[in-house]
Amino acid sequence: MTDMETACACTLNRIFGFQPRISGELIRELGSCRAVFELPEKELKALLDPGSKYFGMICRRELDASFAELERLGRAGYRFLHIGSPGYPPLLRDCEDAPVFLYIRSTDPPEEVFSAPMVSIVGTRDISPYGKEWCTRTVAALSASEEKPVIVSGMAIGVDITAQMAALGYGLGTVGVLPTGIDEIYPRQHCVAAGKIAAARRSALVTDYPPGTSPVAITFLRRNRIIAALSSATILIESKVSGGGMMTARLAAGYGRDVLALPGRVDDIRSGGCNQLIGEKIAEPMVDPEAVVSMLGLTGISRRRKTGLERLVRDRYAGRMDGARTEDLVSLALEVKAQRGITVEELGRALGWEYQKTAILAGILENDGFIETDLLQRCTINFKKA
Repeated sequence: MTDMETACACTLNRIFGFQPRISGELIRELGSCRAVFELPEKELKALLDPGSKYFGMICRRELDASFAELERLGRAGYRFLHIGSPGYPPLLRDCEDAPVFLYIRSTDPPEEVFSAPMVSIVGTRDISPYGKEWCTRTVAALSASEEKPVIVSGMAIGVDITAQMAALGYGLGTVGVLPTGIDEIYPRQHCVAAGKIAAARRSALVTDYPPGTSPVAITFLRRNRIIAALSSATILIESKVSGGGMMTARLAAGYGRDVLALPGRVDDIRSGGCNQLIGEKIAEPMVDPEAVVSMLGLTGISRRRKTGLERLVRDRYAGRMDGARTEDLVSLALEVKAQRGITVEELGRALGWEYQKTAILAGILENDGFIETDLLQRCTINFKKA
């Protein structure tokens, strides 16, 4: 059964969700969420403007609706945290505009998910091969730290989902903060990814929006606030000078969190935001993924011996193919590593090969996980493999 404090928190969140400071002030003044609903009408009017649109909503009818909602979601396996719960994220609680209530979809208890250090990785939906490579390398470096962080992002196309899927691939937990109710995933194409996150260790889907909330412009704003507040640091991979990633990074700076940004070419629109934050001294430039670990105080890298790409490719195909073909595969892999985002056609020209030969060899390397090729046939090294 849902306890009264949880139901009262859920109701306050629904009433004051877009103005969490009001509910926070009420709770600080009265000591609990429940106390707000137990307050005599005269005293409640003294705390709220009698003409306030919220006054009539602090009532038994709204409370009963919360009980019904929470009972239904609880039977479906969802979890809940109010701001007074022991498992509520501590960094988020410290923020003046912290949400009073969180809906959570997770296999692990919230205490296990939110007890680890948390690092937000955000950026553009229009991620480039450069951004994808550095996003993956950054997550890989964080996974090698002695103190394993949880990666936080917003489930969006591009940098967000790249970071979160890389986190799962490298054995880290990840938290996806939704711009919708907990009963909906946006974008819909990430439903499978959302299921993987909800089922993974030290991972969760989180929102403060009531069920049935659809994504509109203002819901992304509120989502970004939570992403910034959950983590001790935010890393901006790529962003235009305006966009959700930039907003999250500025919010993080406003909360007093560390902000890092990946520098990029001055003529690349996708790096404009990162370069601007670095120029404004809001963000530290991220030029070495392994250095990020020490910058964020994650107690150092757990050193593992690395094997060169050339040796990995040669060992994979030696004995399976003749020597000349193996060397061609090595040459192609090294060319991709040297020219991130190079197309199959450009590879052929660089190596002096016919297109058919280049495409066949690229297909072999992709099939075995050494390279990745997008819809435009741009090739990048799979840094987890190589």
